[in-house]
Amino acid sequence: MALRQDPEKLDYPAGSDTKASSDYDKTYLQHHEESGPAYDPIIDRYSEDEVKRIIRRVDLRLLPLCDIPSIDEATFSGRSQDDSLTKELNLRTKNPDRYSVITLVFFLTYVLFQPPTTILTRFFGPRIWLATITLLWGVTMIGFGFVQDWTALVGLRLLLGVLESGFFPGVVYLLSTWYRRYLSKLTLLEKLTCLVALLGYIFLVSFPDNQKSRSIRFLSAEERQLIVARVNQDRGDADLETFTMKRWLGGASDWKIWAYGLCFGCATTVSYALAYFLPIILNLGLKFDTGTSQCLIAPPYVFAAIVMVATGWYGDKYRQRGYCVAFNAVLCIIGLAVMGWAYGDTRARYFGVFLATAGANANVPCVLTYQANNIRGQWKRAFCSATLVGMGALGGIVGSTVFRSEDSPTYVPGLSVAMGSQVVILIVVGVLTATFKSNNKKADMGAKILEDSPTFRYTA
Repeated sequence: MALRQDPEKLDYPAGSDTKASSDYDKTYLQHHEESGPAYDPIIDRYSEDEVKRIIRRVDLRLLPLCDIPSIDEATFSGRSQDDSLTKELNLRTKNPDRYSVITLVFFLTYVLFQPPTTILTRFFGPRIWLATITLLWGVTMIGFGFVQDWTALVGLRLLLGVLESGFFPGVVYLLSTWYRRYLSKLTLLEKLTCLVALLGYIFLVSFPDNQKSRSIRFLSAEERQLIVARVNQDRGDADLETFTMKRWLGGASDWKIWAYGLCFGCATTVSYALAYFLPIILNLGLKFDTGTSQCLIAPPYVFAAIVMVATGWYGDKYRQRGYCVAFNAVLCIIGLAVMGWAYGDTRARYFGVFLATAGANANVPCVLTYQANNIRGQWKRAFCSATLVGMGALGGIVGSTVFRSEDSPTYVPGLSVAMGSQVVILIVVGVLTATFKSNNKKADMGAKILEDSPTFRYTA
């Protein structure tokens, strides 16, 4: 390792064989008093290129296994529109509306179980907890192939909601403990899910502060210290606080957490609606045949991935999140308007699908990083991850009901609700941006301390 200074003159972190830990502790305490809790001398020992190499090793170990199982449950809902499955289970029956029931029951358990499952991620550790629920999730999905009656499908969807409720917020929480605020790693089949669960147990890493875990020994003790120090330098909350219910629920008193959740729910309203009903819209609204409709689903999502990466890059480079969220919302509104009101022009309406899909889906990681950049504290972060994804699931409930077959070919009611949800995002982001800029200015003047840290500043 190439050091910036003479290694004989350096103090090394606790646990290092090169220098006594007491020297490191003295250096740390001295600078802690002088520079505040954000300082750790270990940060100065690594060049920028060395830090990038360490982060890449973390990326390769952490991100693939966090991302592969996250096949959205809407995949099933999109497939359920296929004629063969619809006929086999008689899903077109309207008394009750079987398709709507099957779609909605998932969200009941998905929302209900998210708060406790996020705590369990920390309690059991991500290796055991995430691997276990992913394995059971995969087994449940295999069970879908043996369903003979639609009521059995309802039961499986309820169970699937319980299992999936622990994965997404758990992963969001885990990633936020490894990375600083301006590294948006959040931008990144059934039998495969079971395989990934086993790989996850073997290779998935624990939280960086859990120095006793064998899973993080792919980094040296000093490199692990560097990861924690960088997070502390960025926002000062890498060290785990003792869990108390008061500390965890304390986040509920911060109105901004609910504002982030509202933004996320509005974003998922459209992303879920398109995932559920895009085949129907293309078939009944734009008059493509069934086979062509299925083929035309993929290109808009490829474009959405490009927009997702572009807005993530912009947000990281210029340290701005709210503007990216607003841009995506405007893009979605334009796309929805073209989809609904470009009468007689199928190509134009299909182009609108591209814009709407890109805006809605790119805003999912944008809103996630928006909230992650603007909160401090391990348990507040855990609470916010659960509430954010839970409100996203509520958006899924709305999205699963707004596009009705009787509204074809224009789908004006559904499009109106979807556009209204994006207007709400713009309003909320406007309020948050004004609040953040005002509070940052007061903090710069020494008149206010933000998030219990004198060095913390909000990301507008």
